[in-house]
Amino acid sequence: MAEKKIETREFKTETKKLLDLMIHSVYTNNEIFLRELISNASDALDKIRFKGLTDNDILKGDSDFRIRLEVDKDNGTLSISDNGIGMTMAEVNENIGTIARSGTLAFFEKMKNKDFDKSSLDMIGQFGIGFYSTFMVSDTVTVETLAAGKKKGVKWESTGDGKYTVEHIKKAERGTTITLKLKKKEDIDNDFMDQYKIQELIKKYSDYIRYPIEMDFSVEEKPKDEEGKIIEDAESITKIETRTLNSMVPLWEKNKKDIKEEEYFQFYKNNFHDWSDPVDVIHTKAEGTVEYTALIFIPSKVPFDFYTEGFEKGMQLYSKRVFVMEKCKELLPDYLKFVKGLVDSPDFSLNISREILQHSRQLKIIAKNVEKKILSDLKKMMKDDRKKYDEFWKEFGVALKTGIYTNFESKDKLVNLLVFETSYKVDELFALEEYVSRMPEDQKYIYYVCGKDRAGVESLPQMEALKEKKYEVLYLFDRVDEFAIERLMEFKDKKFKSVSRGDLELDGEETEEKKKNKEELQKEKKSILDAVKGKLEGKITEVRLSSRLKSSPVCLVCGDSGVSFGMEKAFSEMNNNQMFKADRILELNPEHKIFSILEDLHEKEPEGDRFSNYCDLLYSQALIIEGMELENPADFVSKLSDLMVNSK
Repeated sequence: MAEKKIETREFKTETKKLLDLMIHSVYTNNEIFLRELISNASDALDKIRFKGLTDNDILKGDSDFRIRLEVDKDNGTLSISDNGIGMTMAEVNENIGTIARSGTLAFFEKMKNKDFDKSSLDMIGQFGIGFYSTFMVSDTVTVETLAAGKKKGVKWESTGDGKYTVEHIKKAERGTTITLKLKKKEDIDNDFMDQYKIQELIKKYSDYIRYPIEMDFSVEEKPKDEEGKIIEDAESITKIETRTLNSMVPLWEKNKKDIKEEEYFQFYKNNFHDWSDPVDVIHTKAEGTVEYTALIFIPSKVPFDFYTEGFEKGMQLYSKRVFVMEKCKELLPDYLKFVKGLVDSPDFSLNISREILQHSRQLKIIAKNVEKKILSDLKKMMKDDRKKYDEFWKEFGVALKTGIYTNFESKDKLVNLLVFETSYKVDELFALEEYVSRMPEDQKYIYYVCGKDRAGVESLPQMEALKEKKYEVLYLFDRVDEFAIERLMEFKDKKFKSVSRGDLELDGEETEEKKKNKEELQKEKKSILDAVKGKLEGKITEVRLSSRLKSSPVCLVCGDSGVSFGMEKAFSEMNNNQMFKADRILELNPEHKIFSILEDLHEKEPEGDRFSNYCDLLYSQALIIEGMELENPADFVSKLSDLMVNSK
């Protein structure tokens, strides 16, 4: 009997470096080795299935394709077997002895640097290590394989020390078995001898592999009598139960016509851990330059952590059904960070680093198409089911408005999705297009007002003249609203104008006579206006007569440019930053009785306390109406009390 020839060989240089770095690095995601081996087995089955289409003899009756896992706790081994294409001696040496130059080695080389951020190691585990990932969890890796149509099998074995042995063996069945002699549990921080852990990993990474992944489980059962009833007092017997660990057919690969709405909803809840049904489902497939399938869900409720720093955007990424990444951030712009879903594309190779993926042309094309599809779907929802869209908007409108403010390129994409409460009707939201369609011919601007709620903005004195003109006003209640409106600047050639900024220009094309009368009145009252400004020096930048007040005595406005009152509050709340201050302009109503009293006091005792107190009280009143804090509440109460006592 001839002695078996066992050859000892060395890995090629780049593979040795990779193995050394992998085995001796602090690696936090070593569980992905199983995904890599399952993917390899699936590829081997794909190849034999494809060959079998034109060569029936190559299958030799073995066309029941499967992947089998076996845990041997006594020997501390885990085996992964397939009845795929198998490998010859030459293929073993070429495929396992060499690593493709895919960028993975260069990425791992960075780990040598003392400044390397170890927190990014989880991301490395998502790509490019393939078969070699087995050495993260194994002391010894053994491969036994028989190529389809060949008589001699091949055995390959290595401890990851830079060398491997290879020999011909007898193997009865076509395919490959990889046996891992696992490291001790404490050394790899994972128990891969636990069958339920294995089952969990298959569900996470390889649930949609097209072939059944099987494993035997020992099940304790009570025996049954002749009638099929369980004999409770009998001893349990151990039975071997073969279970299929994966579902095989992913929902997104089914024909949309064959999928019920309940199936989409259940998939969403199971995979994205939400109790509520999504407000909409987008199931789309693209072919051409870049091929991909996307299953996208728009949630119905804001996640509890949506507005926290810890919230992570991103969609799940698959490559040919194989799970690649939980949150691929590059697939969504920030303003769509609430979207959930997945993308599966055969154009992504698992053998590339995350760094390369982030900058890949394919990913950018897919991301652009996904964004376009989501926005298109939202526009359709807005048109076809306005009630549904309005409910969505109440949950996620702030995110879209933030997109307009933070990304200049997004404003044209998002402007027609904006809806607001307005003075037109209570409890309804209106798009800008709808607002403009109702504008009277003499209305020059799209007017808006910022405030806490509807009751608050409708009671503002700045609204009086607009109500009289019956001009519709947009109500902005979110802090981001005014920033977004200022970024838009205009809509349908109509500029936006705040009711609390500058001159409202409500009279359209004023006659020369009206302009002249305004200017003359301003000059006539200059003395009293200058006196009020002097008493409030350091608090306001200007005092002027108001054309917007009808029944109220006073209000505060700011200039046409610069920071507004709403922006000042927003900056203050964000980081307690008092650097951004709005110019405060005090407007007085010359038709109000208080203005006459003020004039009388100024004429009789311009330097007296009463005139000074009236100025302070009017300013404080304007602050309160605007929702701003009083600079000295105790002083305000004292002066108000004094006024009440002396009014008799």
